[in-house]
Amino acid sequence: MERIKKEKSILGVINSLTHRLVFLLVIPIIISLVLMLFYAWEYHSAIRRMEEITELKAVVAEEIPEKAWNIVSGRETLPGSDIYIVIHEVESRIDEVTLQAKEENRLSLVVAGRTMETLENYVDQIRDNVNDEVPVVENEAVLVEVRNVSALVDSMLNDYIELEITSTARMSMTLHIVIIITAIVEILIVLIAIWGRNISMRSTAAMVRKPIEKLEDVTGALANGALDARITDTDVTELRNLTMQVNNMADQLETMMKKSDHDAKRLRKAELRTLQAQINPHFLYNTLDAIVWKAEGGEMDEVISLTSSLSDFFRISLSSGADWIPVSQERKHIEGYLKIQQTRYRDIMKYEIDIPDEIGKYYILKLLLQPLVENALYHGIKIKRGGSVIRVSAREEDGYLLFSVKDSGCGMTPEQLEELNLRMKREQPKVNEGGGGFGLVNVNMRIRLYYNEPEGLMISSGPGGTEVSFRVPCRTKEEIFEDESISG
Repeated sequence: MERIKKEKSILGVINSLTHRLVFLLVIPIIISLVLMLFYAWEYHSAIRRMEEITELKAVVAEEIPEKAWNIVSGRETLPGSDIYIVIHEVESRIDEVTLQAKEENRLSLVVAGRTMETLENYVDQIRDNVNDEVPVVENEAVLVEVRNVSALVDSMLNDYIELEITSTARMSMTLHIVIIITAIVEILIVLIAIWGRNISMRSTAAMVRKPIEKLEDVTGALANGALDARITDTDVTELRNLTMQVNNMADQLETMMKKSDHDAKRLRKAELRTLQAQINPHFLYNTLDAIVWKAEGGEMDEVISLTSSLSDFFRISLSSGADWIPVSQERKHIEGYLKIQQTRYRDIMKYEIDIPDEIGKYYILKLLLQPLVENALYHGIKIKRGGSVIRVSAREEDGYLLFSVKDSGCGMTPEQLEELNLRMKREQPKVNEGGGGFGLVNVNMRIRLYYNEPEGLMISSGPGGTEVSFRVPCRTKEEIFEDESISG
């Protein structure tokens, strides 16, 4: 527990440093952006209010006096001039701007709004004079008052615009100061972040340098043959795991070297040859049971055929320890296997073998076809439980032998096919894997290892069945022995 508490993760240290730097750099930026957006909005609102008041100035200073003059001079009637509508619209818009304006700028607008009521009163006098048919001279006197009041309102609106301009200028200056302060703060923060980053990086480097140097020393010693070299434990999480793995690797390597002086490739081939010797006992038991059953039934010809097929099967499987056999022997091997299996699965399985005699002289790695046939039987034909066929074919093409094992069984789903292809690309052979003790993965690995081919088995499958194929170079007995002597 004490050691666990002292552990330090490189990723954790880097994450902590990153979070601190991000916090230091981002928070001021966010604050400055919020302030700038706020001032930009205030500036935009002020401009919009001033534009609104500027439009009203033209209405108050020109349009309203002109309409009043047209009424006094008789050019327009009072209802036709819409003067009241214009006055009320101006009052309404002034009220709206007053609500939006800042407190210190509202006084001019409030007074202007009240003065508009006085202007409306003068218009009422003109209306009454017109209705009473008083002399035009009296209305002209009232018209002078209308013009004076309009000019007064225009002056008040000008005062408001000047206040807004002054306020906007102060706001612009404040924004300018905020930007300068923010820039200075950001520069200071960047300098602090760089300083903190340098300190943290030196601390992190010091934390991992010593165990890495130890790791380099030990791996160098292992590379030079000192298999007893080991790395002492470290409190850095990632390096501690790596240290354990390197020590485990050294332990396994030392054990392997003590057991055998062969190189890794020869040891791997020996392991694969051991896999080849793993014969499924169930197959042997079932075949012997079938022979006994046929003998008890007096079917001596079947007994002889089964016994001969079983003998051929095991003789070719062993092949006196040879890894390479002629194609003709491989054909005989799968033919004996299929004869034996047809005794058990006569009702659901038929087979066809199309391997020309002219390619029987070539040598191939033994036991390549039988696991494929066994896979087709147990994972295709047997599951379908209906009349199905296994077809084994081969041909020569452009210096290669092309083999194919095809069944009309239940087939695989796209997901199963994808999973199988991934296993063949990644996994190592397993003794306990299905397919006659080898399985498709094992056969695929053997083809790639012995023939030095980038690809092994090619598999296609669907509802109509599965086809497994591969191709290997055409090689004679002499070429096989020559390659074996060179590699040996």
